[in-house]
Amino acid sequence: QAQLVESGGGLVQAGGSLRLSCAASGGTFSGWSMGWFRQAPGKEREFVATINWNTGGTYYADSVKGRFTVSRDNDKNTVHLQMNSLEPGDTAVYFCAARRGLYSSIGRLYDYWGQGTQVTVSS
Repeated sequence: QAQLVESGGGLVQAGGSLRLSCAASGGTFSGWSMGWFRQAPGKEREFVATINWNTGGTYYADSVKGRFTVSRDNDKNTVHLQMNSLEPGDTAVYFCAARRGLYSSIGRLYDYWGQGTQVTVSS
């Protein structure tokens, strides 16, 4: 099975930036899509962003449009989530996910998940 490992989380002040990474291994990801999801304390998991592995096409949740950018490095089987202008509402555990086929904002359609990395944004 594919293995996904997130990194780059941490504590940052509001208005600051963080860059998350997701290293994927154990499979060939051409034709796959990668997603970022997050889950805040007491909240349901929500979609953040997704990227098509082959084309680089992206889609974002309205809450992060203009602030977050998802990208990928095909040679390294790694995807990134650049988070700018962070707000306290962005505080959550961020998860990387992967699925075969077209990108999707629906978490249950993803086949593989990382362990998550904590992002905390202070006021």
